[in-house]
Amino acid sequence: MRTARATAAAVTAVIGAGAAAVAAGRFASDAALRIPSGRPLPTEPGLTVHATAAGQVTLTRDLAALRPGRYGLVGERFHAVVGPVLAGTSHSADTVVRRLERVTYGAPEPGDRARFTPNVHVGDPATALGVDHTVLDVPGELGPLPTWFVPGVRDTWVIAVHGLGATREHVLNVLDALRRNQFPVLVPAYRGDPEAPRSPDGLNHLGETEWRDLDAALRHAVGSGARKVVLYGWSTGATMALRTAARSELREHVAGLLLDSPVLDWESTLRALAGARRTPGVLLPLAVRAAQGRTGLYGDHRPGAVRLDGVAIPTQIFHGPDDTVAPWRFSRRLAAAHPNTVTLQTVRGAPHAAMWNADPAAYEESLRRFLVPLM
Repeated sequence: MRTARATAAAVTAVIGAGAAAVAAGRFASDAALRIPSGRPLPTEPGLTVHATAAGQVTLTRDLAALRPGRYGLVGERFHAVVGPVLAGTSHSADTVVRRLERVTYGAPEPGDRARFTPNVHVGDPATALGVDHTVLDVPGELGPLPTWFVPGVRDTWVIAVHGLGATREHVLNVLDALRRNQFPVLVPAYRGDPEAPRSPDGLNHLGETEWRDLDAALRHAVGSGARKVVLYGWSTGATMALRTAARSELREHVAGLLLDSPVLDWESTLRALAGARRTPGVLLPLAVRAAQGRTGLYGDHRPGAVRLDGVAIPTQIFHGPDDTVAPWRFSRRLAAAHPNTVTLQTVRGAPHAAMWNADPAAYEESLRRFLVPLM
């Protein structure tokens, strides 16, 4: 009898431990599968506003606060734009002073918590940049996809899609550069965005299903007169662009790819995001398995899958070694394997999906050089 009770207790303990492990893996996988739109990623460190003055803001001294370039600075009740670190200003050893370019709304106050974001604009093309545009509802697989359309004179169109944690506002960073070259530009929302249809399971699939919404935008562009299309994506938006160029029935119209911080290995990205939420390392393999079970995420490991590196069209990648969300080594590997079609623009000092922010002028010049032959 005692042996039977002991065996039952052991079985119960094993079942309980198994259930706990499954629950823990599911919770950890939420770090990537339930990222809210429009908020900094969990990899972005929190900073404290120590002081503000005319044209400057003092922040906690941190590697993030010392990054080169131009960024949005967001807090609970404000959005501002900060420029480079200001040399020669008076500050304590544990702070750094950056140029405060503008305050979009609210006001950063001493003691406020804040994080950097790639988004330097808030609103739509008209309210943020004074750019005329049309709001379209592009028919998608799950329902209408709200889409900004900025007209241009060329018959090569650009379709630009944001990635993890972002919204369509992210595309506004480069919209003026695209308009200077007179490209028509489509900026679609896609499943999971606040204004777009909800994914059936409510989860982010890291581009594996979302690409079909980009494909819907491609169909709209071709049906509206686009002879060629350049797909431009950030983060998982870059993954969507690769999937569309490989799988779409209209892929012959895709003339080029612009990929900023592409997520080329979803397991690495999931581990990075889960780790940033203080998930113990022992649970990270469980998080990967939970994500596979919840979403069917197998990517290029699934038999018969279309490989991301099978797209043989001109491709420009912007990426760098300081991206802790989508490891740079996969972009280097892709560029090395396809030297005739893939160019890697290395950007140092920039976090995930913020390659433009580190050096806007250099980024836009690379963008122009890539696009000119595709006009």
